[in-house]
Amino acid sequence: MDNKNFGTLYLCPTPIGNLEDITFRVISTLKSADLIAAEDTRHTIKLLNHFEINTPLTSYYEHNKRHKGTLLLDRLSRGENIAIVSDAGTPGISDPGEDMVRLCVENGIEVVALPGATAVTVALTVSGLPTGRFAFEGFLTTNKKNRRVHLQNVKDDMRTLIFYEAPHKLKSTLSDMLEAFGDRDIVIARELTKKFEEVNRTTIAAAIEKYEEVTPKGEFVLVISGAAETEADIEDVDIESELKRLIEQGMSGNEAAKAIAKEYSLPKREVYAVYLNLNKDFDNSRKKD
Repeated sequence: MDNKNFGTLYLCPTPIGNLEDITFRVISTLKSADLIAAEDTRHTIKLLNHFEINTPLTSYYEHNKRHKGTLLLDRLSRGENIAIVSDAGTPGISDPGEDMVRLCVENGIEVVALPGATAVTVALTVSGLPTGRFAFEGFLTTNKKNRRVHLQNVKDDMRTLIFYEAPHKLKSTLSDMLEAFGDRDIVIARELTKKFEEVNRTTIAAAIEKYEEVTPKGEFVLVISGAAETEADIEDVDIESELKRLIEQGMSGNEAAKAIAKEYSLPKREVYAVYLNLNKDFDNSRKKD
């Protein structure tokens, strides 16, 4: 398919609460696009009116995405540029924008993602939990059995876990998390960037107690510490071979010991002891020669 005259699909993040979080580039793109596809046009029209954006608006949401996706694809193939937005945050994250992107990729339509607000990174960075490795799990299903299966599948994941949750499901979700994970550290971020923003650093059990007394209100992001690392048995790792390999690659003995201890969750002192013995054996062999 010749795509030289195709239009472009622009993924435009919108504020998750505070309107000042929108970027100049997003505003410019929304103004210049031929059409804006919105998850909820009633919600988006308020944003457009605030920034005096007069671009035509159409709906694109979960229950019309198949039919409307085909229509949007046709307009893109005729050279029109379309900006897609979700109710709040980055389109394509836990919303039907994901399906529109896939449809464009399959049909050779260019997709451009603009950076901007998303509740995932806001909650993670403010949580105080490890940010180097994390897993975004999105919304849990309303089906109790499937929700518990989902949680069981990630209970041994050592990465920080992030979930979205609606207020009416929060208490049952926390109870299922306690059963699956045990009583871990959790950060419950509510109404991020809005007037009643709240970041509660607590434990799952303490959170359950709180919401037995307080009715959950607002949209929630749950950030949970990953499974505790378990130290490997040092006999299960060929430390000597690993040391030799890393030293041959140019690492010092100390650097190699650190790297192996981190990779296999081993006590550094034990790994370093193997290095010292290895070095000692090497010195002894040189003396014999």
